[in-house]
Amino acid sequence: MKLLIDFFPIILFFVAFKIWGIYVATGIAIAATVLQIGYLRWRNGKVEPMQWMSLGVIVLFGGATLLAHDETFIMWKPTVLYWLMGGALAIGQLFFKKNFIKSLMGAQMQLPDSAWRTACWSWVGFFAVMGCLNLWVAYNYDLDTWVNFKLFGGMGLMAVFVVVQALYLSRFMNTEEAAK
Repeated sequence: MKLLIDFFPIILFFVAFKIWGIYVATGIAIAATVLQIGYLRWRNGKVEPMQWMSLGVIVLFGGATLLAHDETFIMWKPTVLYWLMGGALAIGQLFFKKNFIKSLMGAQMQLPDSAWRTACWSWVGFFAVMGCLNLWVAYNYDLDTWVNFKLFGGMGLMAVFVVVQALYLSRFMNTEEAAK
């Protein structure tokens, strides 16, 4: 259910784009993200900082797309979001000595600090690459290809990355804890 809620705006954006085009899809994505944040706030009583950041980016870049009637802004949105998330992880690690990946997942698994550090920097690298890849697709292919990449390519690459990282991290998990 959480996964569906997380991808709700992206899926609606994709469907709306296929039916009505980029500008209607952008408006629907903004509205869906506002609804998503409202639902999470109502259901959980709080919203994660990354979700607030995502809302801000979609409102800013989606709004610019609608106001300027220029799809370039919405095409930059995933890159900006990827780079902000990667930047937040890097800044947390470098300047605050805080590993946000460990903060997020540390209750579910016990790992040595070196594994947490590797996981954090892996995410930083992944987000940097995804931001560049989004721009490459946006500027080298048509809008329809970019929208398809945004949904299928982005989610597919994320799934592959998560599986590879899980395999890496599983090497460090205590087998007694895994049996619990």
